[in-house]
Amino acid sequence: MSWTDALILFGTLLVCAIALWLLQHFVPHRMRESHNDVAGFIFAAVGVLYAVLLAFVVVAVWQNVDSARQTTFKEADALAGVYWISRELPLPVGSQVEHDTLEYATTVQGTEWPLLAKHRSSPQATQLVYDMRSKIFGFTPTDARQQVLYEHAVSHVEDLASERRARLTEVDDSVPTIMWVALIAGGLLTVAFTYLFGLSNTLAHGLMVLTLTALVVVSLLLIKEMDFPFTGVTRVEPTAFEVFLSRLPPPR
Repeated sequence: MSWTDALILFGTLLVCAIALWLLQHFVPHRMRESHNDVAGFIFAAVGVLYAVLLAFVVVAVWQNVDSARQTTFKEADALAGVYWISRELPLPVGSQVEHDTLEYATTVQGTEWPLLAKHRSSPQATQLVYDMRSKIFGFTPTDARQQVLYEHAVSHVEDLASERRARLTEVDDSVPTIMWVALIAGGLLTVAFTYLFGLSNTLAHGLMVLTLTALVVVSLLLIKEMDFPFTGVTRVEPTAFEVFLSRLPPPR
C-alpha cells in the first residue's frame, strides 16, 4: 500500500469518526434505536448486494492481470522459438533474425515496459517484429530440412506478432468509469446505513462503523491497485523476457 492509499484510508476513517460523533451529539441513540429492526433487514440486503458487486470486480481485475501475465510468457515463448530456429538457418538471414530477436527482447524489457504504464508502446519494438517477419518470409528454402525450419519459423513469428498485439490490447484494460461510480456509491450507501442504528454503547457502534468502513475502503484500494495490469502492486513485470535473455548461448 502506498502513502497515498494510507492517507485515503486514514482520512476516510477520520471523516467517518467525526460524522458519527456529530450524529450521536445531534441525534441521540434513543431517537434511532426504534428503527433498528427495519434498518437491519435493509442493511442485510444492501450489504449482500454490495459484497457481490465487490467480489465480481475483484475477480474481473485479477483475471485481467493474470491474462496479461500469461500473454507476456506466450510472447516470450514465441520469441524464443524464432531465436532457436534462426540459429539453424543459413547465413546471413539466420544471423540477422537472431540479432533481431535479441534486440526485440532488450527493447521490450528496457524501453517498452516503462511505456506500458503510460498506455503506450515502443515503435522500435513493433518495427523489429516487422523486420523479423520480412526476413523470414523472404527466405527461400533449398532442401527439406530448411523447408521444415522455414515453416516453423513462420509459425513462431506469427505467434509472436499475435501475442504482442494481445499484450498491447491489454494495455488499455481497466475498470469502466460507470463501474467505479457504482463501487463508490455502493460503498457510501453501505456505510451510511450503519449510522441509522441506535446503540447506547457509542464505542461499540463506532468500532463497528469504522471496521466496515475500513473493509470497504481497503477493497476499493485493492481494486485500484489491480485496475491496470502494468501498474500497481500486482503489475506484470517483464520476467519472461529477462529469463529469455539470461539463458542464451553466445551469438553467432
